Amino acid sequence: LYSLENAFNIDELKAWEQRWRRHAPKTDSAEYVCELKIDGSALALTYENGVLVRGATRGDGITGEDITQNVRTIRSIPLRLMEPPARVEVRGEAFLPLEVFQQINRERSQVGEQLFANPRNAAAGTLRQLDPRIVDRRRLDFFAYTLHIPGRDDASISRTQWEALELLQQMGFRVNPHRKLCESLQEVAAYYEYWDTERLNLPYMTDGVVVKLNSFALQEQLGFTQKFPRWAVALKY
Repeated sequence: LYSLENAFNIDELKAWEQRWRRHAPKTDSAEYVCELKIDGSALALTYENGVLVRGATRGDGITGEDITQNVRTIRSIPLRLMEPPARVEVRGEAFLPLEVFQQINRERSQVGEQLFANPRNAAAGTLRQLDPRIVDRRRLDFFAYTLHIPGRDDASISRTQWEALELLQQMGFRVNPHRKLCESLQEVAAYYEYWDTERLNLPYMTDGVVVKLNSFALQEQLGFTQKFPRWAVALKY
């Protein structure tokens, strides 16, 4: 699981666009998918014949920690998919809603335990619990954002990130409802600026916007650096 390159303002977003266009100089117009960057813990879920067989943390990006028993307790992660391929990997973000996070800290305060600094740390700590019953009580939530079918061309299933998100919903996953398909970088900038303040009204923490080129063909053409995909950027607040 690769990390994402960061940008912290619209000028840096424009610089990112200029970089990817140098690798695809014949590309004219391009669509972007904007998704809120949920402040939680990344998970990779493997399904075989529609059944969840493994849930893992991102770890160092190459080797993660197997936390399948804990993942099974997250109610928004389906244990069995609807109309699945033979094997599929789904990636997404496990997180604690703010109300749940506050309740956990109240309970920890009452028994003299150290409080979690933020929902992200609380989510990560919860996923590492040895007792799945504790994970179940903490009511983690999950949004899916990536669909990968090993050994098979993803374009045969969906040609774009937007179509992949729709397919994830059809399979039974929660996908963030505030995603937006943008036809220009100006639309991306407007989305980013809108959520700069509106995100404070959400029931969970976000720390930015993930911007991805919509076309899988263009994503494949651009490829990766040693650290990041060239076709995506985290536009942080």
